[in-house]
Amino acid sequence: MQVIEILKAILFGIVEGVTEWLPISSTGHMILLNEFVKLNVSPEFWNLFLVVIQLGAILAVVILYWKTIWPFKRVKIRGGGSKIKVRQSTLLLWAKALIACIPAGVVGVLADDWLDAHFYNAVVVGIALIVVGIAFIVIETLNRNKVPRVDRLRDLTFKDAFIIGLFQLIAAVFPGTSRSGATIVGGLLIGVSRTVAAKFTFILAIPVMAGASLLKIVKYIKAGLAFTGVELAILGVGMVVAFLVSIFIIAFLMNYIRKHDFKVFGWYRIILGALVLLYFLVLNKPVV
Repeated sequence: MQVIEILKAILFGIVEGVTEWLPISSTGHMILLNEFVKLNVSPEFWNLFLVVIQLGAILAVVILYWKTIWPFKRVKIRGGGSKIKVRQSTLLLWAKALIACIPAGVVGVLADDWLDAHFYNAVVVGIALIVVGIAFIVIETLNRNKVPRVDRLRDLTFKDAFIIGLFQLIAAVFPGTSRSGATIVGGLLIGVSRTVAAKFTFILAIPVMAGASLLKIVKYIKAGLAFTGVELAILGVGMVVAFLVSIFIIAFLMNYIRKHDFKVFGWYRIILGALVLLYFLVLNKPVV
């Protein structure tokens, strides 16, 4: 039985690693997968697993973008020896990322449980998948011949970062929107290039996912719950697999958007959203 649960955790890790970074909603895919491949765990652990498994995906971003996000650099000095130099551009990037986190962070802390209870269901996920899918197609069509206003990560302003953060708030409120999907759509709308929007989305994920995971773990422990050995194994395996898959998916996405737009993801979201609504509503499946 434990071996079967570990195999399920591997499958969930693969899905998380693929869907977390592509703008197609990891939540929507996890809900569908859970309908057919259920982990033999408590509802409380399942809710925690959905969030904390993302820590594996975060680690992939940290490794791939280490030179971009680490502000300290050792440089040689005259006469021998070296000293630590602080890169101001990197500190500014982190400041912009933190500014972008404020809207979703405030709402997440104040209304996390309420949002889970009222919006974490298949109807909301299905509608969000379709709406953001349509947004991708419309925005990419309108931007077809436009030159991006921001084509380098360092040229992103604090105002740009805050606006992108407001779009991230939409994803925090409505599951199925896709955090990466919402922030990329926001970036495209204000004239940020696909590459910069995607990179900023990856970096923004570090504080967002780390904070969300910490919040879930604290609430889990405060509720008097404890991890079993099997649950720790499931969580650990899921995170490791999500990390390994994320390494390849992030590289794939950055190569893909250099020559292609996001329309294909828009059409995919629309189809998936329709399937979610069809499965849960037409077939009278419970939506929560």
